[in-house]
Amino acid sequence: MDAPMPFVHHLGVFAADFEASERFYSAALEPLGITAGYRAAGVSEYWHPERDTPSLSLETAEAPAAVTRGMHIAFTAGSRDAVDAFHRAAVAAGGTSRHPPRSWREYRAYCAFVSDPDGNNIEAVHKEIP
Repeated sequence: MDAPMPFVHHLGVFAADFEASERFYSAALEPLGITAGYRAAGVSEYWHPERDTPSLSLETAEAPAAVTRGMHIAFTAGSRDAVDAFHRAAVAAGGTSRHPPRSWREYRAYCAFVSDPDGNNIEAVHKEIP
């Protein structure tokens, strides 16, 4: 039997300052087991080492109007510790804390939220059963 297809194949984020965003995403996603599986000038593709879908494509915006802004992306974390590590790494790499790690009862999850260098809302979420 074939495995179900993921709901999302990949997302694209277009950065005003590619180097700053690459530092941010590389550091923030590492505690979640997500790494840059492909790099070229102005492009980094992030995924889990054992599977390349879903993935995040980070690219240099070709014009100021093309910069990705206002997006909310939530990444799955395997544990509360991973959420905590995500938050520490993201802030240390230039992100701005929106909400430090805590339990969100309404979502049955432990989450942290950080703004990337372009102001996008980047989250690590660990779902928990009440």
